[in-house]
Amino acid sequence: MAGENKKVLVAGGAGYIGSHVLKALSEAGFEPLVFDNLSSGHREAVLWGRLIKGDLADRKRLFELFEAERPLAVLHFAAFIVVPESVSHPLKYYENNLSGTLNLLQAACRFGVKAFIFSSSAAVYGIPSEVPIPETHPVSPINPYGASKAMVEQILSDCHQAYGLPFVSLRYFNAAGADPEARIGEAHHPETHLIPLLLQTALGKREKFFLYGTDYPTPDGTCIRDFIHVEDLARVHVLALEHLLSGGESLVLNCGYGKGYSVKEVLEEAERVCQRPIPYEIRERRPGDPPALVAGVEKMQKFFSFEPRFADLSLILETAWRWEKARRF
Repeated sequence: MAGENKKVLVAGGAGYIGSHVLKALSEAGFEPLVFDNLSSGHREAVLWGRLIKGDLADRKRLFELFEAERPLAVLHFAAFIVVPESVSHPLKYYENNLSGTLNLLQAACRFGVKAFIFSSSAAVYGIPSEVPIPETHPVSPINPYGASKAMVEQILSDCHQAYGLPFVSLRYFNAAGADPEARIGEAHHPETHLIPLLLQTALGKREKFFLYGTDYPTPDGTCIRDFIHVEDLARVHVLALEHLLSGGESLVLNCGYGKGYSVKEVLEEAERVCQRPIPYEIRERRPGDPPALVAGVEKMQKFFSFEPRFADLSLILETAWRWEKARRF
């Protein structure tokens, strides 16, 4: 329909996952408006949509933006994400991850957005009592980062009940990989994630990779994680948005493939993809690392008929390797 509103406000859209979602939104015919303070995001990553620099803490600016643009929907990625830092600086995490979200929700409810997609985390489960983890598993976070995500999920549920705000909360497991054309990819500062740390070591940017713990109750003693390619994860966001805009019910969904790989398996596959050995040093376990985190994905498949395109560790690593060698930011 001519003149139909397709504006979608993407808070934190200059970050790793957000920038890939911008691409998916644009390909689906939406008009992304990126609201980001660039504290951890990158201006160079906003290749789709329009960047508006601003902070969720600035409630007045946020309301003025909603008044001027009248976005149809909101996708919220603007959060601090480093678990150890959240333990050391909990107030920093609660202030940003909670207060910023409250401002965003105030604006979303006041201006009647039709859909709110929230970037949540498997960290809400804490140390799971069953694997794969279904969405019905008790929420029991063990660090302030996970607690902040669980609190926002409760707030979203309350806003849905009180104001009718439709939402989908997507509990990410481990996003990985990059745009296959290497235009955007993972670029955290400092980097704390497994795959980029391995690949940067392979490139000689790091002296060695630190492997934390080889005595877990897993087949090879190292932690097991469920990695989902960021392009597939981005498509889930578009499916969630279209679900809500077509009148679908509010949902909480896991985002993974339902298959786990150990740290040693990822290390060995990275060496194969990079065609070189990756030096590493074994260190003691980090406190709070669950032995295994694997998503139960039946609910996502039921609601979205989701068929992943990159559900293979080698594909994830190949796209990440291409990005790491060519990265521009």
